[in-house]
Amino acid sequence: MKFLDEAKVYVRSGDGGAGAVSFRREKFIEFGGPDGGDGGRGGDVWIECVDGLNTLIDYRYQQHFKARAGGHGMGQNRSGAKGRDVVLKVPVGTQVFDENGETLLADLVEVGQKVRLFEGGNGGFGNEHFKSSTNRAPRRANPGGEGRERWIRLRLKLIADAGLIGLPNAGKSTFLAAVSAAKPKIADYPFTTLHPHLGVVRIDQREFVLADIPGLIEGAHGGAGLGDRFLGHVERCGALLHLVDATHENVADAWKTVRRELAAYGQDLSQKPEIVALSKADALTPKALAEQKMKLKRASKREPLVLSAHSGDGVEKALRALLKLIEKSHRVEKELEIAPWRP
Repeated sequence: MKFLDEAKVYVRSGDGGAGAVSFRREKFIEFGGPDGGDGGRGGDVWIECVDGLNTLIDYRYQQHFKARAGGHGMGQNRSGAKGRDVVLKVPVGTQVFDENGETLLADLVEVGQKVRLFEGGNGGFGNEHFKSSTNRAPRRANPGGEGRERWIRLRLKLIADAGLIGLPNAGKSTFLAAVSAAKPKIADYPFTTLHPHLGVVRIDQREFVLADIPGLIEGAHGGAGLGDRFLGHVERCGALLHLVDATHENVADAWKTVRRELAAYGQDLSQKPEIVALSKADALTPKALAEQKMKLKRASKREPLVLSAHSGDGVEKALRALLKLIEKSHRVEKELEIAPWRP
């Protein structure tokens, strides 16, 4: 299945049905009076978060969704049927924006969450509603209200506990394949990963979801390389594992490049808890590895981990450190949710 994290669709709620102009006509009843029924309400436009989806690819092939109009009223005070709703099913983490891409209409973060985007038009009143002491036989009825139409933008931000970031060829896909059942493409050229991958990691009888984000290069915020369009998937991560290729000529510059792109993107990505690690440690001699580690330590102002996804050295240590940050992030979120209100 292809990965698509942005889509633009047209939605329209249903028009309301028209009210009826009708009079009661029965044998032996000379003045039956008005009995026109009301029109039915138009169908609504809903968006629902469902399980089993991880892409918006369905909305590449169908972009128009229209709810049904309400039925017209009829005689004998019969009301029209309500129009059928239309429901857009999306994966967890989908955001709904107005056509301008700036106004957030809905944010779906839980399976089963359902939001009504647009209501259908009201049904019109039949002539029975207009009966009065001075107008015993009204010959008027209301038309149904019009539905609402709009183009909306769907934007998927994968919900993962932790994210893998780094320059292209830093070993992110290899690391994900080594610690989970995910099978991302792995090759010895840049930009092997063209869209994010998710993997479930199990460590110390606990699990968390790890996302592999396509590599960043200098100027990604301006569109260089694959740009920074996939950094939106990092926004929901509780922690980051920043992999720096130990064979890189200048590991300090490699780390700084990615940090600059995170800061340029905004959304507080540069403030997220981060673990820095030297990857591909098996490709260097102990002396060369120690030199690279010292350079990275001076640049990042923290003690970097050393690991090799190929040999497995240092992988479990990195996962445990990542799990610790994730659990800390979850505790902070819960405290914020239950924090008492104070003036």
